Amino acid sequence: MSIPRRRRWTPASPLVVGQTWGTLRRGAGDPAWTVRAGTLWRGIRTPLGPVTLGIAARDPQAPVLARAWGPGAEWVLEHLPRMLGEEDDDSGFTPRHPVVRDAARRHPGWRVPRTGLVLESLLPAVVEQKVTGQEAFAGWRRIVHRAGERAPGPGAELGLWVPPGPADLAALPSWEWLRAGVSPQRSATLARVVQVAARLEECTGMSSARARARITSVPGVGVWTAAETAHRALGDPDAVSFGDYHVAADIGWALTGSPVDDHALVELLAPYAGHRYRVQRLLQLAGVHRPRRGPRMAPRTHLPVSRAGGR
Repeated sequence: MSIPRRRRWTPASPLVVGQTWGTLRRGAGDPAWTVRAGTLWRGIRTPLGPVTLGIAARDPQAPVLARAWGPGAEWVLEHLPRMLGEEDDDSGFTPRHPVVRDAARRHPGWRVPRTGLVLESLLPAVVEQKVTGQEAFAGWRRIVHRAGERAPGPGAELGLWVPPGPADLAALPSWEWLRAGVSPQRSATLARVVQVAARLEECTGMSSARARARITSVPGVGVWTAAETAHRALGDPDAVSFGDYHVAADIGWALTGSPVDDHALVELLAPYAGHRYRVQRLLQLAGVHRPRRGPRMAPRTHLPVSRAGGR
């Protein structure tokens, strides 16, 4: 096993790594994420190549101790503070509802991350469009296993994978997308995304408005997908997930006692302009959502059905 690169970094304020990076995990079976013996492990594709990153989960007041293996090790350690929300500025954020105030008080170690890796967040967000979480996570998992690669260093022993890059996805035939449970509409959007991958990665150096405009210029990528990318990759604290029924209904229920739609959500979150995603995520961390009722939607399949009735 190669010798890892190491970094010790002391955040300026309390930091809970698992909370800050929690949205980067794509379901309980994410092949690029695992926790072993108090260490959070991730498989990451950086501009310089794949990386296995291990961060010891310690007290929020303690320094962050990180180890990295692979061609992109120096890159990920150099950018680690930013990725963990070092630049997140909550000045101007004033909780106006007791439930938001309580959530902020209970989660002082959470920050809006800024990974600087646009496709890392955009690609799985496209897979998640208009399907259940179960379908989305299973589909992305199959894609990573089919087109990704084993993580370097100890990553392979940990069962860790690095998600595929644009070239890997561009080489996937149509039937592989179907086997992964990804509809032709979404796979076509993914094909358009990887064609302009380099231009999309440039969004990290743009204003939020320009970045979202460029991301949504790709046919098939809308407001919801752009927001899901912006609050992970670009550190945008205002990128609330409009277009998500559950987000609007849950925030409405939390703040008013009744679910709302997107139109009402815009008005409801207006006092939090600049920090609307911060409200969304704090309420999620606090577990505040409307009561769930009724059976869950059964997962669908995009595979053709044979005459015998099989998949």
